[in-house]
Amino acid sequence: MAEKLTLKTLKQYKGREISLSDWVEITQDRINAFAECTEDKQWIHIDKKRAKKGPLSSTVAHGFLLLSLLPHLNLKNDIFSFRYKMAVNYGLNRVRFINPVKPGNYIRNRAVLKDITKKGFRKVLISVENTIEIKDQEKPALAAETLALFFL
Repeated sequence: MAEKLTLKTLKQYKGREISLSDWVEITQDRINAFAECTEDKQWIHIDKKRAKKGPLSSTVAHGFLLLSLLPHLNLKNDIFSFRYKMAVNYGLNRVRFINPVKPGNYIRNRAVLKDITKKGFRKVLISVENTIEIKDQEKPALAAETLALFFL
């Protein structure tokens, strides 16, 4: 059985990497599906022929597609291995889309526990700095500070 998550335990993780995800391939099918469900059908994402002639020579993933993959990419997060009553998405402090991701690229997330704030009785707000890396590229695709509220 997993150990119970406590404020003391969280403080031990502050400033440390808490997750490095597996690589995930970004495919044109995934990009098209995201475009379909969000109605964001801009040509740079879905029109291969036009995008090939564009400034990036290819279609690219939506920045918000990458952002929406963070929960999946954080599945192996050390914090989630502990027992707690509930955790909810509390929002974002900062998001930057730094480098385009093209179909066929592989991405992964590196997460660092940035801050911990007590928010009342058995409630803790954590801030996590996420960096989505692109395999074989120096510049990351995305940097985002996410917030999660844990009910201990």
